[in-house]
Amino acid sequence: MQDNKNFLGTEPIGKLLLKLSIPTVIAQLINMLYNIVDRIYIGHIPGNGSLALTGVGVCMPIIMIVSAFAALVSSGGAPRASISMGKQDNESAEQILGSCFVLQIVISFILTVVLLIWSEDLLLAFGASENTIRYAVDYMHIYAIGTLFVQLTLGMNAFITAQGFTTISMVSVLIGAICNITLDPVFIFGLHMGVKGAALATVLAQAISTIWVILFLCGEKTQLHLRKKNMRLDSKIILPCVALGLATFIMQSSESVVTVCFNSSLLRYGGDIAVGAMTILTSVMQFAMLPLQGIAQGSQPISSYNYGAKNADRVKKTFRLLLITCLTYSISLWTAVQLVPRMFVSIFTADASLVDFTAPMLKIYLGGLFLFGIQIACQMTFTSLDKAVNSIIVAVVRKFVLLLPLIYIMPHLVSNPTVGVYTAEPIADIVAILFTSVLFTVQFKKALAEIQK
Repeated sequence: MQDNKNFLGTEPIGKLLLKLSIPTVIAQLINMLYNIVDRIYIGHIPGNGSLALTGVGVCMPIIMIVSAFAALVSSGGAPRASISMGKQDNESAEQILGSCFVLQIVISFILTVVLLIWSEDLLLAFGASENTIRYAVDYMHIYAIGTLFVQLTLGMNAFITAQGFTTISMVSVLIGAICNITLDPVFIFGLHMGVKGAALATVLAQAISTIWVILFLCGEKTQLHLRKKNMRLDSKIILPCVALGLATFIMQSSESVVTVCFNSSLLRYGGDIAVGAMTILTSVMQFAMLPLQGIAQGSQPISSYNYGAKNADRVKKTFRLLLITCLTYSISLWTAVQLVPRMFVSIFTADASLVDFTAPMLKIYLGGLFLFGIQIACQMTFTSLDKAVNSIIVAVVRKFVLLLPLIYIMPHLVSNPTVGVYTAEPIADIVAILFTSVLFTVQFKKALAEIQK
């Protein structure tokens, strides 16, 4: 644990970024791992494993939206708390923490009611069939009851990261993962609860993780304390946090919309194999993004704290190092994908015909990956510096202005319509990165000039 409360403003940038990024990258990987293990257990339920897995798969877009609501509050509140800490104003930072805590409880209650009442209608809209709807509803009803724990674990953990305690936030994720992986076989197979057991294991794991997070934020080692006097909905505190978190919310919640659009176009032009390939492509993309997101999250407390402390030189150095690190990673991964695409595809399937179809599509789909380090570095720095409007603009341009229209336009512009659908992703990525770079260059100079006055 850090004895120096101002370490974010004094320690060497390179050392800090390494120390804060490694736990966040590990936490991302753990999170992905236990989601995969969860699906493996469900897929091996005797007699109806494949239907159960499909039913739970239909729940994923809704679960992504629930997680996006946690990000709406935390990804806006946590950077603003870091900025207040940089100003040596821990009282304001604790007020942000308390208000965000209450807001997440309110959002959890609303989401729980909505999911319990309308989950079946939502699941049918997201692709559940007569054969899979009962598994999807069984899973979602229990998951809905635990929405509070999902919101608080994801949301409050961000405030631990914002203080620079990334090892503690990693342990929070690890506790949830270990509990989930341990409880899954007990409930699914030992107590013969099937998908209900999988959902119950997830809820209990998140509850245990929530207790750990809250105990830390109420303990002596944290710099920001969760205090009863700050637990109130103050619009002056809440609205700026929600505005800043809106970009992350748009990015996460829109994934389900983008997935539906991709799948409907691919089914029309390429059939089931094209849709199956898309599942692999998005899995590789998510896997590729995890280290980038972890590195970027590790930089957030450094950038926000020093921005609040009006230390323009450290803000500039942090961004420069973040950009170099992210760009080096994205170029290296892009090179590997272009040279050995079959290796990446084979991680997710052993079907030879699916591998043959997917491997060349992967090279196309991730064609803009080599520049993606720029997008991640700029986007996270916008958020870290409390530039809400810029964050929202960048998110909306990439997903809604570029990607969604291109999914439907590109099939008509190339000889192979299926290839055209996949081409929408790299074109949207490259144009969005160019736009983001120009916007960031202008706004970053303004932000630095503001704190140098």
